[in-house]
Amino acid sequence: MKKILFLCAAVVLSAAFPAESSAQLKLGGRKLDAGKLLNAGKDVAKAVTLSDADIARLSRESVEWMDANNPVADDSTSYGARLKRLTEGITDAEGLPLNFKVYLVTDVNAFACGDGSIRVFAALMDLMDDDELMSIIGHEIGHVVHADTKHAMKNAYLASAARNAAGAAEGSMLAKLSDSQLGEVVTAFTDAQFSQKQEYAADEYGFQFAVKNGFSPYGMANSLNKLVELSKGAKASTVQKMFSSHPDSEKRAARMKEQADAYMAAQK
Repeated sequence: MKKILFLCAAVVLSAAFPAESSAQLKLGGRKLDAGKLLNAGKDVAKAVTLSDADIARLSRESVEWMDANNPVADDSTSYGARLKRLTEGITDAEGLPLNFKVYLVTDVNAFACGDGSIRVFAALMDLMDDDELMSIIGHEIGHVVHADTKHAMKNAYLASAARNAAGAAEGSMLAKLSDSQLGEVVTAFTDAQFSQKQEYAADEYGFQFAVKNGFSPYGMANSLNKLVELSKGAKASTVQKMFSSHPDSEKRAARMKEQADAYMAAQK
């Protein structure tokens, strides 16, 4: 499997290390010089407003770029066939059409964008059993349903616009972004972290999503525990320091186990 820098990702369960800045970014095999960004000379972000339609288009452009610059597993592969089996019949979330794909990359991650695109990385599938994987997918869908990813994408665009006048738009019109400008947006998006409240809500959604679709109520807690353990010691390199042993992650795992225990008790 290839190791590709993901561009449009709500980092898995957002237990992330602070991102390290770099003068050069390698996106889809192309190097971008972050030092050559245009100076707007003013706070462009204050002059830019983005509608829901703008954000939806920006999300679609980002996902299309990701799909074009990452190896996608088709249904004939074990990864593609597994994801198709697990998500069969899951076509929408609160009316939002969903689509699922696997990237054959070594990063341990998954993400969801506001257009309903769910992308799962092969290395994550290697680590998780079906119950855990579906809980993570549910968690990412939860961020979309709760509009967390929409706001993260909007903030990423505005942050980039403040530094790059060429990527800014007047009024509610979103300008067509070049590769470098889109790279600015998606890099900022990948650096975004969700609040504890947002993570708790997404955990809840992942739990309910798993149960609703016939998977174990313990999948959410078990996946969180695995990610916490994975982030420790030498194994942290396999997730590019995206996960840490932050106490909140452990608390979230314990919280979801309690919820699973309560659910199982109620079933009896």
